[in-house]
Amino acid sequence: MSGSRSTNSRSLRTDKHTNSLLPIPSSSRNRRVPSRWPRDVTFLAALQYSPSIPHDVLALLRGTGSTRSSATANAGSRANVTSPTPVAIRLIDSPSHPAHGQMGLFANKKIPPHTHIIDYLGEVHTDDRPKSNYDLSLYRSQDGLINVGIDASCMGNEARFVNDYRGIKAKPNAMFKDSTISSQGELGMAVWSGCQAISKGEEILVSYGKSWWNARH
Repeated sequence: MSGSRSTNSRSLRTDKHTNSLLPIPSSSRNRRVPSRWPRDVTFLAALQYSPSIPHDVLALLRGTGSTRSSATANAGSRANVTSPTPVAIRLIDSPSHPAHGQMGLFANKKIPPHTHIIDYLGEVHTDDRPKSNYDLSLYRSQDGLINVGIDASCMGNEARFVNDYRGIKAKPNAMFKDSTISSQGELGMAVWSGCQAISKGEEILVSYGKSWWNARH
């Protein structure tokens, strides 16, 4: 996403808030940074957890908790977490594009319908970030007291560049879905293709949701 986004109940912001994070996994340090990656954003190959997350919630998110609902436990999963992502970050040079001059996410090969494209990585947190343009709602406790999000404003992967379809196409060709992103059952969010294939070179577009746009008007 090149400057906006949200789905369902996600909230968003663009300020710095990474002063006391758990150590970045070695996989994130070793994976090759993609072309056109911004210098002021940390590239990740795995979710990064804030130490402020309660231990019981952290266990649930990482797949080791025993209170996860069946709906969450059966979230969309993928078998191979190490396969290359079928996407590329590209500069948008069309003057008619709402994000002209910014970056977008494009398919570098044909993507079949109903297919996992890429996990949405960032900092998993429980604090309120209403101004972030990169924060997806991941989990909410039954009592509503704990809201967990994935914020990619300061750290993330290629998925942070996916744009909203409005002003570009009649409808999105992809969507955000709850997803199990590791063999341990780690809860996360991912971008999946819709009911039609995405052609090579086509921009991957989602819906940020009406609530996101309403909050910005």
